[in-house]
Amino acid sequence: MLKRELNFQGDTPLLYLIATPIGNLEEFSSRAISVLKEMDYVACEDTRNSGLLLKRFGIELPLISCHEHNEEKASERILSLMKEGKKIAYMSDAGYPIISDPGERLARKVLEAGFKVSVVNGPNAGLCAFVCSGIPSKHFYFYGFLESKPSTRKKELESLKDFRDTIIFYESPHRIEDTLKDMVAILGKDRQACLARELTKKHEEFIRGKLAELSELPPDTLIGEMVIVVEGAKEKAKEISDEDIKSYLSEALKERKSKDAIKEISKQYSLPKNRVYDIYLKNWKN
Repeated sequence: MLKRELNFQGDTPLLYLIATPIGNLEEFSSRAISVLKEMDYVACEDTRNSGLLLKRFGIELPLISCHEHNEEKASERILSLMKEGKKIAYMSDAGYPIISDPGERLARKVLEAGFKVSVVNGPNAGLCAFVCSGIPSKHFYFYGFLESKPSTRKKELESLKDFRDTIIFYESPHRIEDTLKDMVAILGKDRQACLARELTKKHEEFIRGKLAELSELPPDTLIGEMVIVVEGAKEKAKEISDEDIKSYLSEALKERKSKDAIKEISKQYSLPKNRVYDIYLKNWKN
């Protein structure tokens, strides 16, 4: 039977995942500040960056370094402290932990230990770019960073080229030029896209256009971490064989004169009228 316990009730230790500003510090929520003030420790991706953020809001707590390269070891220390009853929150440098940031292994170990995890919401670069992109929004797929190795990056894009929904990528300034060129070559030059940079900051910019147009932007003007929102692949027109057309005509001719049946099939399936007429002549006029 599944064990159930409300997150904010009971005695089971709970780890808070705190979303942090992606640029504008005014987006650090009052709830995040109040939760952090109740903690005994703050684990963080970068103690220097998180220390400065906490200091700005008058929070002084012991910090635990927990980043990509030491997450396994740091997680064990955090679990040990939680077992002692210590209250701990985790913050990555910008946005949500785990989303293209460290924290996944920590959260998984906490859950495997039978403890609880909760989140304090805040900014997310991918969603900020997505809602301002003008790209179809009914469905979307967050991909994050492509691999830096060119051959691997191209294979990743190949696997996504027929994906029908909007895709959200992250990219860094030193790779943006090559990534955009690869996108043009693999996803197609006419694919609509939006490049967002410096989100929530003074020089925030959204550049909307076709991938080919974005790939021609001067690289030295693309500064800061970037989000690329790319529309999904268009539905490919179904290949209609002569046998298909013959079948459609056969059904239509049961209720319509030949002229009307040919016209209807041509319009319904966006087919050249001459092609439909030729198939009619071949099968019904011999």
